[in-house]
Amino acid sequence: MRVPLIAGNWKMNGSLALVEQFGQAFGEANLSSSMEIAILPPSPYLAAAQTAFEKTPLRLGAQTVNPEPSGAYTGEVSASMLSEFGVHYVLAGHSERRSLYHEDDKAVLVRVQAVLNEGLTPILCVGETLAERDEGRTEATVLSQVKTVFDMLNAQQRQHVVIAYEPVWAIGTGRTATPEQAQTVHAAIRAYLVEYDKQMASTLRLLYGGSMKRENAAELLAQPDIDGGLIGGASLKVDDFLAICQSVG
Repeated sequence: MRVPLIAGNWKMNGSLALVEQFGQAFGEANLSSSMEIAILPPSPYLAAAQTAFEKTPLRLGAQTVNPEPSGAYTGEVSASMLSEFGVHYVLAGHSERRSLYHEDDKAVLVRVQAVLNEGLTPILCVGETLAERDEGRTEATVLSQVKTVFDMLNAQQRQHVVIAYEPVWAIGTGRTATPEQAQTVHAAIRAYLVEYDKQMASTLRLLYGGSMKRENAAELLAQPDIDGGLIGGASLKVDDFLAICQSVG
């Protein structure tokens, strides 16, 4: 059985006060134990979050990582450093990293490998632009992004990856893929994973990321191949993020 995962990506937002607010709210919340919840704050807040989330169901995640173990990479953070702060999940390939920082599929691959080598769980983000969708290239684009990474992992490593489908045109725009649109792509990803391993394909978690909010979360999460959400803007509001978590069936 796939354990649902709701992960909140704060991007370059947040504050120490917000960290404390989430720690208090989720420390008091009555949530199902058959799900996982993670918050991915900016790196400067990891230490505070590690403390604030200690007695809550919240797991820690990071938004990116440098693939090198150490060295002269000013401003960067390694997987081993993240591990010291209790980080469990690490994003790789978020559309903003791909577009703003020019991280291509190979750059995403080495980050996934670095995260796995440290014993952490990568959340591999894949998705198409509006132009690619309009041209009918959604599945080709998404499956190519999956292939670049999965071809270079061994069978054991593949089992420890989470994939987040995030249509680029639905991130931060207020537009959301319909449940049917999202399910179609999730189903295509799972069918493609069968080519590697049927058992792995049935157990690997697929998240939807793309303007999921409290109003549409339940319907999206009810789809058979959607196992959770990668939440952006709604993860900055305690009540909204909590409502999404509570909508997990």
